[in-house]
Amino acid sequence: MTTATVPMSIRLEPGARQKLKEIAARQKRTAHSLATEAITALIEQKEREYAFNQSCMASYNEYKETGLHVTHDEIVPWLESLFTDDELPPPACHA
Repeated sequence: MTTATVPMSIRLEPGARQKLKEIAARQKRTAHSLATEAITALIEQKEREYAFNQSCMASYNEYKETGLHVTHDEIVPWLESLFTDDELPPPACHA
């Protein structure tokens, strides 16, 4: 099944357009396919950044409401133990 697409015009500086064409030629692809891939990757990256920021804000708001937290000194030994033979349990949150 083919996904429907819609056209979009993008203005590039001449140097950027030429470099895109050169890269496309080296990779035996079209400049259009490279640009589409790059835009799709950018959209995915920005969506991940947004989700991460939302998660951070939710965590901060929960902290403001509950006061529950773990200190740096409590978390570092646990982080350093990850993927070792002596992995520690995660520290408990406290007020």
